[in-house]
Amino acid sequence: MSVHSWRLKVEHRTGFSYAGQVGSSYNEARMAPRNEARQAVLEARVEVFPPARTYRYEDYWGTGVTAFDVHSPHDALEVAAISTVETLPPGDLLDAADSAGWTDLGRPEQVDQWHEFLLPTPRTAVDEELTALAESVRAAHPTPHAAALAICEQVREQVAYTTGSTGVQTDAVHAWRQRKGVCQDISHLVVGLLRVTGTPARYVSGYLHPSPDAATGERVVGQSHAWVEWWAGRWTAFDPTNGIPVGERHVVVGRGREYGDVPPLKGVYAGPANTGQGVEVAITRLR
Repeated sequence: MSVHSWRLKVEHRTGFSYAGQVGSSYNEARMAPRNEARQAVLEARVEVFPPARTYRYEDYWGTGVTAFDVHSPHDALEVAAISTVETLPPGDLLDAADSAGWTDLGRPEQVDQWHEFLLPTPRTAVDEELTALAESVRAAHPTPHAAALAICEQVREQVAYTTGSTGVQTDAVHAWRQRKGVCQDISHLVVGLLRVTGTPARYVSGYLHPSPDAATGERVVGQSHAWVEWWAGRWTAFDPTNGIPVGERHVVVGRGREYGDVPPLKGVYAGPANTGQGVEVAITRLR
């Protein structure tokens, strides 16, 4: 059986404007995809204006970081990440028979190995209501993998995907209480619930082509996107916002405990106030 990969070109442009001249700034961009089992990076470059020397490294979580300092006076900062990536269809979801059991996840060596992906963070911490929900899902399912899929389904049923309804500081509890959020919120909520069940879970950032039937050569407005991975014998990925396994439309950039570990662009600067931020993502299916 042949496997039909996609080739995607991703153009991610983001920038800040300031109320005057900034003397210097120090920045980190997490916008370039990474090579891994289900995607091959054919091109990845990060361009900065005003021009600055960049250097790349992998952070603690394994995400590629492009770091740069700007020391010439500037009233705007622009960063563009242009990448071409070959992606594969879904294929890493576990069969129920292959999943580790609850006893396996509770073994001291497993708890120790994935300790950081079991702890709550500011955006993934849950309250008593959500803790009870997670515990009831765990009790109702024989394996962590089955429970994880059930949690994804329940969150998708209860929390409406609503563009602009929240900001990057929104936490899981807030998104649950208002029953709406964006992909980051839905992913934070799922990650928080999974961790309550004792299932190691991590937050994944990247890009999503919006169309399952994308025409080749058509440049469309894409989006930065977030989804989740859980460990049930091995890491497996799922997109709870869309209720689908991660596949050819998804491009991975980074992983961490939550959004705070993988923001596309962050930095510090000396100068007047930030007066605005612009973000544009365009994706073209090349084949």
